[in-house]
Amino acid sequence: MVPARSLIRHLVVPAFVGLIAACNRHAPAPAKPVVLPAAYLADEQAWRTQRAAKLTAPDGWTSLVGLHWIDPGAHYVGSAPGNGIRLAVGPAQLGMLELKDKHVRFVPAPGTALTIDGKPARPVVLRPDDDPAGASTIAFDGGKGLASVIHRGDRYALRVKHADAPARTAFHGLQYWPGGPGWVVDARFVANPPGRTLDIANIVGIVEATPNPGRVEFKRNGNAYRLEALEGDDGGLFLVFADRTSGRGSYGAGRFIDTAPPVAGHVRIDFNQSYNPPCAFTPFATCPLPPAGNRLDLAIAAGEKAYH
Repeated sequence: MVPARSLIRHLVVPAFVGLIAACNRHAPAPAKPVVLPAAYLADEQAWRTQRAAKLTAPDGWTSLVGLHWIDPGAHYVGSAPGNGIRLAVGPAQLGMLELKDKHVRFVPAPGTALTIDGKPARPVVLRPDDDPAGASTIAFDGGKGLASVIHRGDRYALRVKHADAPARTAFHGLQYWPGGPGWVVDARFVANPPGRTLDIANIVGIVEATPNPGRVEFKRNGNAYRLEALEGDDGGLFLVFADRTSGRGSYGAGRFIDTAPPVAGHVRIDFNQSYNPPCAFTPFATCPLPPAGNRLDLAIAAGEKAYH
């Protein structure tokens, strides 16, 4: 008589081995790695390199060290205690700012080495950033420090940059979602009548009427989506959006995309080139937030991830 334990071993083990062998015969083959087109990879790498270089330039967004709102009246500016506007870095006395009748006048401090727009500093009314000629730039610390006036809503602020800003010197690179050519979409552009604006709130709570040239419409997995567009550079579009990855791997307040000008009612949107707003890198920026219609019920696993 064969012992029970031995009988179980002789019956069960071969059956189990046979079952494993049968399962292995029907197991799916390992997935092959996705091979992306060389031209696509080259274009995306070039864009990413340019993006990082611009972000970390001596005057890039990571160089911000201060944002000082200017109240009406006169204010001394500098890094020394006692200044009405105290800088985190820079000369002890930079000068005096006076906001009056929607103009910001600057009087440089005596004996301080400053330039304004590349010329020796003298008393002058500073152009804000929405001036057609661009903002006036006060340079200090041998050009490593830059100060300019920005205009938001009905308020003015002094924005200060410095090449030695911690956000710049300690920058540790950008991370990206997998993305791929499938996230490059041909969208339909629906133009608005000239002069149409859209109220856009920014991260500091100011709402501004912003030129809204039209909207873009595209499809993904059979579903239709649309984004309101703002004016971009050189006739292109500027898209401010949030999606299902916002706060879940992407920056919580949304991301940006720039496009080329629409052609014949169509525009190419490359979600692989969606990027974080300046507020993802510094607390001294005033970034626009996505309007309500630009919060997509779609997880866009392409473009920049949140910066930590």
